[in-house]
Amino acid sequence: MRTLVYQSFAHTSRGLACDDVSIESIVERAGTPLYIYSADTIRFAYRAIDEAFASYPHAIHYALKANSTLAIVRLLRSLGSRVDANSGGEIDVARRAGFAPGEIVFTGVGKSRDELAGAIADGIGVINAESAGELDRIAAIAASQGRQARVALRVNPDIDAGSHPNISTGLKINKFGVALQDAPGIYRERKTIGALKFVGVHVHIGSQITTADPLRHAARTLADLAIQLRGDGIPLEHVDVGGGLGIPYERRPMITPADYAAAVIPELQRAGLPVVLEPGRSVVGRAGALVARIVDTKQFPDGRRFAVLDAGMGELIRPALYGSFHQIVPVRPRSAPESAWDIVGPICESSDVFARERMMPPLEVDDLVAILDAGAYGSVMASNYNRHLLPAEVLVDGGQWSVIRRRQTMDDVLALEP
Repeated sequence: MRTLVYQSFAHTSRGLACDDVSIESIVERAGTPLYIYSADTIRFAYRAIDEAFASYPHAIHYALKANSTLAIVRLLRSLGSRVDANSGGEIDVARRAGFAPGEIVFTGVGKSRDELAGAIADGIGVINAESAGELDRIAAIAASQGRQARVALRVNPDIDAGSHPNISTGLKINKFGVALQDAPGIYRERKTIGALKFVGVHVHIGSQITTADPLRHAARTLADLAIQLRGDGIPLEHVDVGGGLGIPYERRPMITPADYAAAVIPELQRAGLPVVLEPGRSVVGRAGALVARIVDTKQFPDGRRFAVLDAGMGELIRPALYGSFHQIVPVRPRSAPESAWDIVGPICESSDVFARERMMPPLEVDDLVAILDAGAYGSVMASNYNRHLLPAEVLVDGGQWSVIRRRQTMDDVLALEP
């Protein structure tokens, strides 16, 4: 009998499986810590967004910052996605994955001159500028190359996305974009600069958004601005609503892609312009799990129990950074009463904790556990702190699995050190 734990990750008679492929069988060959991704879940999530917006002209630019492992980026390209890059490095990954320059949106709050020069020389589809000064730098670089840069301006609408403060990007206290009231003047003052071609307006109010109202408000603000710019003689090609759609880490009710589309399309229709979408977490977040092995257990006199894993904040920093919740399940749970456990990592930091007082069945050394919903902002934010090696990554597809990123070695880590 197949008991659903969470979409592609389910318990079977062979223990926890990913799309019916035994996780134990993968670990036997690939080791731990290990990221495992479901290709089918990525396909499902991407298509759900694409179908939700089918009634309105749109382009999906997958946000590489969520997970830029090359095989996953190639998978998204095969589905028809374009990409949103936040650095020159992510542009390079996109190009290596087969994306044409015109399929790339270049976003990012601190683009260097070298990054801008490279993006302009490559003919990147659009650069989402963060300030008037950045627009001027883009214009100067483009003029020096004898080119015209396609640009949009990111506006900060002072909208509360209702997400964690560390991932909120649309409030006036955040570093992103320009104040909404300043945007029309910035466009007007530069609309005759030959090295710039204004093709859109851009907003991104945050990540892990779980209700429709902030997204609706952002779309309304963007449509109003586009209409105003059209009246100022600035013809645009699109509006860019960014990303931010969340996933149900804690299994709480939240909006679906269909809810998202129903909230924003009526607002966008007033502007009559195609929409650019930049989803990241909502495409890959639920597709991944971090599998780790218990290397120690202990119990203090007050009864507090600890299970120490061979993975920690170096592999998945979200709980330490944001206090975020991830469901944690044993690969082979024991049939016994549950009790409270602290699930922690091996890093020499007290913040290296995945969960406090989490109800779990009995746990023992060498047990495997899976930390679910780890496909976004997991491997991409990993580090070598304490000289731990980056984990391998595996993609399950069609009943088979393959290593898409080999486990790092110490020679890899020290290769840049004389």
